Amino acid sequence: MIKIIADENIPFLKGVLEPYSDITYLPGRLIGNEQLKEIDALLIRTRTKCTENLLKNTRVSFIGTATIGFDHIDTRYCENHQIKWTNAPGCNSSSVQQYIAAALLKMAGDFQFNLKDKTIGIVGVGNVGSKVAKLAKILGMNVLLNDPPRARNEGDKSFVDLDTLLNESDIITVHVPLNIVGGDKTYHLFNDRLIRKMKKGAWLINSSRGEVAETSSVKRALCSAKLGGVVMDVWENEPDIDNELLDKAFLATPHIAGYSTDGKANGTSIIINDLCKSFNLPLTDWYPEVIPQPHIREITIRAKNRDPEDIIREAVLNTYNINEDDTKLRFSPSDFEKHRDEYPVRREFTAFIINLISGTKKVQKILEDIGFKVIV
Repeated sequence: MIKIIADENIPFLKGVLEPYSDITYLPGRLIGNEQLKEIDALLIRTRTKCTENLLKNTRVSFIGTATIGFDHIDTRYCENHQIKWTNAPGCNSSSVQQYIAAALLKMAGDFQFNLKDKTIGIVGVGNVGSKVAKLAKILGMNVLLNDPPRARNEGDKSFVDLDTLLNESDIITVHVPLNIVGGDKTYHLFNDRLIRKMKKGAWLINSSRGEVAETSSVKRALCSAKLGGVVMDVWENEPDIDNELLDKAFLATPHIAGYSTDGKANGTSIIINDLCKSFNLPLTDWYPEVIPQPHIREITIRAKNRDPEDIIREAVLNTYNINEDDTKLRFSPSDFEKHRDEYPVRREFTAFIINLISGTKKVQKILEDIGFKVIV
């Protein structure tokens, strides 16, 4: 029977692998080399750094991270030591799409502008960035895409260079992996030099990795009003975040953009199925049987004589009240990890029904395109 250590906060996992393995659950930050000596497989989240120091002189041959990112895994070390690793690409792309929708609509509502009048620049157009681009187009925004690896592989037709995006975008949202070195380096991508190229008063949204945006540069740009505002879900030096940037951010959340319950179920499913294939365990195509329902599944919206964007805002913010996450973090930034570990149920758009009263066909189609079920 294989031996597994798993992060105790991977959702839906407990009870699944017990019939086929000897599995132990630990807090992710407390998983150390000593515990791994006799372990075959490791199931983690981003808080466990799979470096040589963690893995050396162990018998670990499989690492599964229930996250889209894998910069916390030393992939070269793994490949050189016959350790298979797997992540969960795209598992929470719809969750991040929901987060960005809430941020954009909250921003537009508070500052009294229409999103259809704005240009959004999307840096990084993988699983997540593509979903955000689709959302922005549904909302009527002008969309600019920048993704150098994709542009090299597919041609430049669908993409713009970074300088063009910086010069023309009213809002920039970042969805890149963290690359410390190389031609596609993203570490401190948004530094003083890059931010100077942005349109004055533009907004920056970062839900990728904290180190993609240099904290000191972002703070200076906010103080000088070069940036109109920022939405920060990820931070340098998490969980020890910069309190000055926290104070200055329009919205500040504890790295939970991808934390929908649906996204978590997807991520856990991917790594469990990969583990079972790797060790020939008799469990195939596993997915949680039950995913908790939202507190209120049907949302009634009275749409007569209302602006379409205001109707969309009501629908989206009823599925995810981004203010609650912002308030919790500001009230207790030292509980950053606790906010993540104890994150409540958040379902994605497809889990909700909109009862649209006196709404137009146009608004109904927008809501359906976003993912809602609509009854009229």
